[in-house]
Amino acid sequence: MATISRHKPAPMRKPAIRTVKAAPAATPDRSGAQAAPGAAARGGAALPPPILDSQTQSAIFEQASRLFHSGGYAAALNLFEQAATGPMREMAHSARLHARMCMRRLSRPDMSLRTPDEHYDYAVTLINERKFEQAERHLLLAIAQTPKADHLFYALALCRGLAGDIQSAYGNLRRAIELHPRNRAAARNDPDFAEIGQLSPLADLLYPERATNS
Repeated sequence: MATISRHKPAPMRKPAIRTVKAAPAATPDRSGAQAAPGAAARGGAALPPPILDSQTQSAIFEQASRLFHSGGYAAALNLFEQAATGPMREMAHSARLHARMCMRRLSRPDMSLRTPDEHYDYAVTLINERKFEQAERHLLLAIAQTPKADHLFYALALCRGLAGDIQSAYGNLRRAIELHPRNRAAARNDPDFAEIGQLSPLADLLYPERATNS
């Protein structure tokens, strides 16, 4: 999202959502049993993690990174913990750091948010994670407290547009432009609006000169 009024931080561009293949199966032990990393044997101690070679470690780390950047923190945590047991020390260290980041994000206290800015910042994160319904809820809570904050309507327009509700995106972006006209130029230059901004009626709102010239 482009920088908007009140200089609110813009959402980072969202990574493409890719289909993630299942993680490589754990190496069987000599008895033929399948060892699950971190899983406790029934009635006994945890089984030792599988021994990874560098190629498998790299593949698991790459898969975990894709999940992390698409917001799949629970699945990414499990894979980062696996990658942390591999032979490449730098990658293992990075995997441990990312595992801690996953745990922090999974335990983030959603309901402790109170101020409009807190709701806005969290909504931006949720938009980047493509969790549009949750993001919308926090933006509406922020708007209820500050109903003339143009950046909130701008973010809500983007959220609803990316979720496929172009008509609602139009209404909210029109309100953002009414509150602060420079939001029109912001949206025209915002990569996040690049695709949905070409759809009617958003296109008519963003490019009124086209109707004049036609």
